[in-house]
Amino acid sequence: MRLKLDFVPLEDFPYNDVNKHTIQGFIYSTLMRTEFGDMHDVPRFKFFTFSDIFPPTNFKKGEAKSLIISSPNEKFIEALYSRLKDRERIYLGKHEFYLKSVKKFSLKVKRRFITGSPIVLYKDNKKNEYFKFYVHHNINFFLQRLEENAVKKYHAYYGEEPLIEGNLFDKMIPRIRNGKVDIYVRIVKMGVPFTIVGSSWKLLEKHCITKEERKFYQFIMDCGLGEKNSLGFGFLNPLK
Repeated sequence: MRLKLDFVPLEDFPYNDVNKHTIQGFIYSTLMRTEFGDMHDVPRFKFFTFSDIFPPTNFKKGEAKSLIISSPNEKFIEALYSRLKDRERIYLGKHEFYLKSVKKFSLKVKRRFITGSPIVLYKDNKKNEYFKFYVHHNINFFLQRLEENAVKKYHAYYGEEPLIEGNLFDKMIPRIRNGKVDIYVRIVKMGVPFTIVGSSWKLLEKHCITKEERKFYQFIMDCGLGEKNSLGFGFLNPLK
């Protein structure tokens, strides 16, 4: 299930003034005094993600921007919706916005997907080393780790093993920027900047999704692919 927010800035400021940690903080603060109020402090999968703010241009007074939050947990989306539906103003960090609209909706799973935020995977999480195509050159490792992570989250959420036949995806086309697949995303937390490395994809395709596999692909579409989903990474949209 998904929640789309359309909001209008009340002043001009750079796009990067609102980073992913800012949005995560907005979501957690919105959930205070709900059944999800302690989610941030619980050491487990959060089962939600969100898109990059779009369009990805500088904020201009009066020009609307949008954000989509997704989760397989309908109660989570309902809790956010109930807290936001009657609001006129929201804050993302120090910036105030007019909340133009809040809309709940669901999307059916398709065979083809596009990323709405970079997919992040660790090469070695003990060393805090991210997988980088430019350095590691191993699409098989990327696919294997991506599937392992998705299966682990699915099992944690449903308490069962998913059925997956063949590869997680049969066709993958990256979005290349400046000749590279890797994307470096700057995050600021408590005033301290750090960088997360991911990759963006204009096509992730499974040639045939069986009836038995549909639940799994619906899950990863709603929950996100890869790691750091609750920080707004791995957001997927279906393609016709």
